[in-house]
Amino acid sequence: MTLALTATTGGVASAQAGPQITVANGRTQPVFSYADAIREHVRVETPIDGDGDGKKDLANVDIIRPRETDRGLKVPVIMDDSPYYDNVGRGNEGERKQYDASGQPTKFPLFYDNYFVPRGYAVVLVDMLGTTRSDGCVDVGGASDVAAGKAVVDWLNGRVKGYNPDGSVATASWTTGKVGMIGKSYDGTLANAVAATGVRGLETIVPISAISSWYRYTRMNGVLYTDDYMPWLAGYVDTDPPAKCAAVRQRLHDEQDDATGNYNAFWNERNYVTGTLGDVSKVRASVFAVHGLGDLNVKADHFTTYWEALARRGVPRKLWLSQYGHVDPFDFKREEWIDTLHAWFDRWLHGIDNGITREPKVDLQLTSGQWVKQADWPSRSLTIPLWLRPGDDAQGALGLLPARRGTTLSFVDDPSQSESRMVSNPTDVSPNRLTFLTPPLKRAVRFSGTPTIDIRAKLDQPDANLTALVVDYGEDYRVNHASAGGIRTLTTESCHGESTADDDACYRQTQTVISKRPVEIVAKGWLDAHNRRSLTTPDTLTPGTNYQFTWKTLPGDYIVKPGHRLAVILAGSDVTETIPDQPAAATVTVDLAASKIWLPLASVNSVDSVDAAQDANPPTTLDFAPAPADGEWQGPKDVVLPLQSRDFF
Repeated sequence: MTLALTATTGGVASAQAGPQITVANGRTQPVFSYADAIREHVRVETPIDGDGDGKKDLANVDIIRPRETDRGLKVPVIMDDSPYYDNVGRGNEGERKQYDASGQPTKFPLFYDNYFVPRGYAVVLVDMLGTTRSDGCVDVGGASDVAAGKAVVDWLNGRVKGYNPDGSVATASWTTGKVGMIGKSYDGTLANAVAATGVRGLETIVPISAISSWYRYTRMNGVLYTDDYMPWLAGYVDTDPPAKCAAVRQRLHDEQDDATGNYNAFWNERNYVTGTLGDVSKVRASVFAVHGLGDLNVKADHFTTYWEALARRGVPRKLWLSQYGHVDPFDFKREEWIDTLHAWFDRWLHGIDNGITREPKVDLQLTSGQWVKQADWPSRSLTIPLWLRPGDDAQGALGLLPARRGTTLSFVDDPSQSESRMVSNPTDVSPNRLTFLTPPLKRAVRFSGTPTIDIRAKLDQPDANLTALVVDYGEDYRVNHASAGGIRTLTTESCHGESTADDDACYRQTQTVISKRPVEIVAKGWLDAHNRRSLTTPDTLTPGTNYQFTWKTLPGDYIVKPGHRLAVILAGSDVTETIPDQPAAATVTVDLAASKIWLPLASVNSVDSVDAAQDANPPTTLDFAPAPADGEWQGPKDVVLPLQSRDFF
């Protein structure tokens, strides 16, 4: 069915004369010329004076819109607010903005402009304050970072001032005022941040591999992932002379408080779930989130904490959850991604009822690489304790009953120990880790959600970093997220949208990298012993005294197959992912009778056939193969879980 509509709120057919969008099968159609589109730039006033020059910072805004918007057509806006337009570029191919001799934009990175402008959208690319052509200084997640995106939404709705290149007042009379923000990594983070301000006119956001809390990005429970990161990142994305924003970077260095790793007002400003700049309670926009469970750049706890908070608020939401690393869905599921994104924007920005909000909420990629659909995430599960016990062929075992009172095992922190050392030779006794193994599983075990480590232990030093790994021991084909996020870039291209000589719509295709490996770390997490009870107020620990240490690992959705062994590994420092901060190597003695992992187990009955099909048709090469065909699993009706150890082992 084809329907001509004026681009008005609600997307309802109107008798109004003039240019109109066209809708067929629930999707806007490409009826406007990309080549003839208007390309322009304006500068929008923000309330920030980040560079201290006594003037409000102006944000550079590059716009492409159908020419028909000068003849009465009003269109919604797809916005990508980014710090990356003149340094690393955007997308898998690192595209940057380009301009002609008069300063007007000629190339807009990524495919959004090529695809959506012909379908009745404007695409707006915003330079984050302190970057590219915008004024100001980079504040790494703070008020200055958020200001440009919010100000542009306000300008599009007539609430703040904008200026043309000649200094005259610029107005956005061509738009409906409805805005959807999209972006990966820092760009998606800005979408989260602007939505948290509650700005009116922002109808939806599509955060891809996005940060929801900068504290979570740089550390977990007081353990640093990297040191002096905030001023480094500010300098990395700001291509201006360093002296211009030296004072801001010094403040970032001082207030991040690497010395303790504690959470403070600096980090609370940069928390878009419960922070001071904005929080989930103010979000008016629907949210279509995308994240990789194998993402060790923006780790998956960013999406889980945000997703759960949105659910509590009743925010309309959708999720693509993959096994990849820090990868855009355009580069792992391109055709379906474009169609789904198109339907999502049409629904929330043009008001077209195309049924996307009635589809299953979650698209989930299984360990094997296959995609299935679910009503929500995590899958309905029962969280059970697996107790840490003494073992026969290793230092420890996992079981459904606690160890006898008084049973202990110890390890010595080795600040140079890597994760590969922690997981190697699991049945060997090591002085620097404890390994708790199940026997080979009789049936598949699936966990869906976030495991919790809950141990009682004493230290012989006043502090130590603690590491927990959840590990699958068993040879299998898995998405290799450690290799370029799990994709391989090919030489062939696919095209999506219309092109010009300056800006083509074609991008290199990719394939999924699947490797056969004998071991997989499926969840991991860290705790500074000082922060066992509070991230803001550290504990002073007495050496030789037992304390309860409880912390969540990163989330996951993982199936451990029959014949494999599930393990929990405890260690001190993890040099692979964190910064060891203890000069003395602490000895940690674990009281097994009071120590366990809480594992959120879900039914595997509905996906057994998926894995069986994968086993029957293994990849034809050892380290690379396309992902298996997609399924339509809607999730289990009932959760069937083993209740006795014989059901597991």
